[in-house]
Amino acid sequence: MNLLAGKTALITGAGRGIGRAIALRFAQEGANVAITDIRITDEVEEFIAQLNAMGVKAKAYTSNAADFDDAHKTVEAVAADFGAIDILVNNAGITRDGLLMRMTEEQWDMVINVNLKSAFNLTHAVTPIMMRQRSGSIINMASVVGVSGNAGQANYSASKAGMIGLAKSTAKELGSRGIRANAIAPGFIITDMTNALSEDVKKQWAAQIPLRRGGTPEDVAGVATFLASDLSAYVSGQVIHCCGGMNC
Repeated sequence: MNLLAGKTALITGAGRGIGRAIALRFAQEGANVAITDIRITDEVEEFIAQLNAMGVKAKAYTSNAADFDDAHKTVEAVAADFGAIDILVNNAGITRDGLLMRMTEEQWDMVINVNLKSAFNLTHAVTPIMMRQRSGSIINMASVVGVSGNAGQANYSASKAGMIGLAKSTAKELGSRGIRANAIAPGFIITDMTNALSEDVKKQWAAQIPLRRGGTPEDVAGVATFLASDLSAYVSGQVIHCCGGMNC
């Protein structure tokens, strides 16, 4: 359908999982794609070659999104290489689960820095570019637990709730410049991270979901494509749940 033809997207933490699925879907819709990860492996390079073979421009950047200066340097490099940044997907994220009373300061700081501070860093860096363009779509990858909370994930839930607040505030600050900001709140998505759970745990999760299945990275990529495209031209400051009805 070429919903994103002529646009350039920057996606953080896109070496695998949801970020990779979003990058692939964006490329299928005609977008040029820049992806970042803490390490660019041979597998990532192969993925970039796959995207380039589709007729779009794609490039991977080694970047620590949680580092303010590094994030800004990466954005400068992407802008120089591609000439524009029309879409930003703040997807970089980790978990360090544990009960609050046993959580270490390191567990808290790592999750807040990688998940939330990285979104601030990248949003801060792309804002001048998008303001000059007078257009842009910023998408924060939040989570249903950022809305409802979750025992054993105080750090992760807080970081994802923060990403929702960041998206809403960004939408209000930058809307007059034609820049939209939204958040996606995925539910139980089957990725490498969740595949580490036992089959019993995964079945228990599925039983709580009205659609009776875990989501896929491609499910989330579909929502991201909507928010990145002009189909959502009048959608800003919103949280879209992609959870199979889990949080309805």
